[in-house]
Order: sequence, then structure tokens, then C-alpha cells
Amino acid sequence: MEELEPGIRRVTFALPLGIDHVHCYFLRSSSGGWIVVDTGLGTRDVQKRWRETIDELDAPVEAIVVTHMHPDHVGGARDVAELTGAPVAQGRDDHAQCVSAWGSRDGERFAEYWASHGMPEETVSGIAADSDRLVSAVHWVEDPELLDPGDEVDGWRVEVLRGHADGHIVLLRDGVLIAGDTILSGITPAIGLYPNSRPDPLGDYLESLARIEELAPRVAYAGHREAIHDPSGRAREIRAHHVERLAHAEAALDGERRSAYDVSLSLFGRELSPTLRRFATAEALAHLERLVAEGRAERSGAGYLKAGMGAAPGRGQTR
Repeated sequence: MEELEPGIRRVTFALPLGIDHVHCYFLRSSSGGWIVVDTGLGTRDVQKRWRETIDELDAPVEAIVVTHMHPDHVGGARDVAELTGAPVAQGRDDHAQCVSAWGSRDGERFAEYWASHGMPEETVSGIAADSDRLVSAVHWVEDPELLDPGDEVDGWRVEVLRGHADGHIVLLRDGVLIAGDTILSGITPAIGLYPNSRPDPLGDYLESLARIEELAPRVAYAGHREAIHDPSGRAREIRAHHVERLAHAEAALDGERRSAYDVSLSLFGRELSPTLRRFATAEALAHLERLVAEGRAERSGAGYLKAGMGAAPGRGQTR
């Protein structure tokens, strides 16, 4: 466990995913206890994963906050709650997505979604198998305390910064942003369009980047990589990255109707594992939908055309 500044500690767990680690944070409460923010993946052996970490603390864990419903952040929520007896809090919109993704999971529909966007059958099969393995590590909580924008958790203000996840929340106090995956150092958060998600996640995310600039925190402690000591500057860098990627996605619409899978090959290359191809296709979809919103592309059946090429009416997307 690492102390980042007085009253803020961080522990890092390994991940068997595309990124190899995730950070969980401990915030000193006003009563002298600790608030845990994010919980890594769920585990079969909670004592082995968390006991040593909890024993390093000098006071009890009083609350657990989940920033968003992705497996490496919500996955261990029930584990830590059972170990410590602390209640779990989660954003209202984020919990609804958690129920949809993990509580009402429909593997067949999940596979159909990717196939409808041009993904080959063998890749879809690989994604489905990876997803089936992962679901056992998502120990989410069915009845958390629900948080809304402007709520406070022991003096930390709740903000909703959408994009990486529809209901992603962050905590802000005294210039410190506990950022989850809204902003990262050295890499950009994945922004993807998924079944049952909001229709324009990249548009949401660009608004969130603007909000980070407006809030102007002095430091952001993120879910991966190192702390960000100029969050506003980093937000501007990430915005520029997406402007460039939008241009690349538009260029990939070269007169032929293209599926999101086709565009993902242009944006991210061909040599990716099934799980990483899922991320790539979801991100291509998010950029294509932003192009549609900006009038730079049109939907055509289950694919996309450059604006003015004659799209068929209707959304043409499987949700």
C-alpha cells in the first residue's frame, strides 16, 4: 500500500486483462476510518486478496464507493463488503447499467450485437467465451446506496462524468479528483458503444473532458497508471486525440458502406485478441456515431457511409 498524500492511500492489483493492473484507493474519513474507492476483480479467496491490505489500515473501512460498473472496478464490491461489513455506494445510473450488464446478461444477444456490426463468427465466439469466463469475477452488489450528482460522501462531492461508462462517477474535494477511468496518464480511456448504452458515448465523454477543465483539480488519481498532475491539460490532450481519431474514422468511410468492424481494422490494425477486438469495434462505433451526430457520416443498414453518399432511412443498429 502506498500513501499518495495525507489521508489518501493506494493499493494496486494485477489484472488478466488488456491492461495489467488496477488501482483501488483508501480515503481517510472524518471519523478516522477509511473509505474504499473501487475494488478490482472479484475473487474466490477474499481473505487472500484483501486481508493483508485491510490489516495494514489503522482503522476500520466504513464505506465502499464504486466509480463504475466495469469488472475491474465493481468486481470485488461484494467481497470487500462481506469482509469489512461496510456499505457499498454506487452511482444511480451506473448501478442500472450494472444490473443490465451483469444481472440481466443475455449472452446470445451480446453475440448478435457484435455480429450485426460486421464481426466474423470466429471473433464473436472468442468474445463470448472470454465474457463467460469474466462474469464469474464480477461480484457486484444488488442494493447499494445510490448516488446522484451533487451528493457528498464524507465531504467528497459526487460528479457524473459519462463516456467511459454511462454513469461513471468521480469524487472531488480540495482539488483532488478520485477519477476512476475518466482520465488516464499515457493512455486514453476506452470510449465504446455497447448494447443498451447511451447513444453517443463519445459526445458524452467530450462533455466530461470539458467538465474536468472547468473543475480544474490540482491532481487526478486514476484507476490505472500514474497520478495526473495537470488534469485540465491532460483533458485537452485527450480531446485532441479524439478529434484526430474522428478524422481517421471519417477517412475510413472511403465511398463504400463500412461496418464498425471494418472501421476498427483501419483504426487499430488487424492483430488483436478477440477481447481487444471487441474494445476496438466498440470504440469505432462510438466514433462513427459521433460523426453521424456531427453530420459527417450517415447510417446505411448495419453500416456507415460518408455524409452525402445516400444512407438508407432508420438507425440500422442492433441494441
